[in-house]
Amino acid sequence: MSKKIIILSLLLLFLSFSSFGKSELVGKISKEEILNNFPNWKDAYDSYIPKPYSIEKLKSIDYEVQIEIFLSTWCPDSVQHVSSYFKIMELTDNSQFLTSYIGLPRDKESRKQFTHGKNIIRIPTFIITINGQEKGRIIETPEKSVEEDLVSIL
Repeated sequence: MSKKIIILSLLLLFLSFSSFGKSELVGKISKEEILNNFPNWKDAYDSYIPKPYSIEKLKSIDYEVQIEIFLSTWCPDSVQHVSSYFKIMELTDNSQFLTSYIGLPRDKESRKQFTHGKNIIRIPTFIITINGQEKGRIIETPEKSVEEDLVSIL
């Protein structure tokens, strides 16, 4: 193996490790991965105070709700609104909400492999589905707040 190939391979390996957990998480990710790797998300989560009335409404949901959230860990709107969602779900404590988080890369062309034809134009995008039918979306910025918009959709 030539010296150039070895150096290039090591450089690529270093870049992939140095960006993981610092600039972006891509693919299926968890709340814990985000909060553990990005202190600004934890700060936003800790400081968010949801509307109590909406939390009570969400607690009373007695049917399964699937929510796919397409986000980017470097995106300020994702930091604000997805970390708010984390807090809302913690306070709601309702097992009927089944959430998946999909991290998208900065490169818009590369995002297609993670969005599976779901027409994700802006991030974050929350897709709310009941019984296999899409009921609504929260795109980039909620109309009122994440919890109020969820109540309106549901």
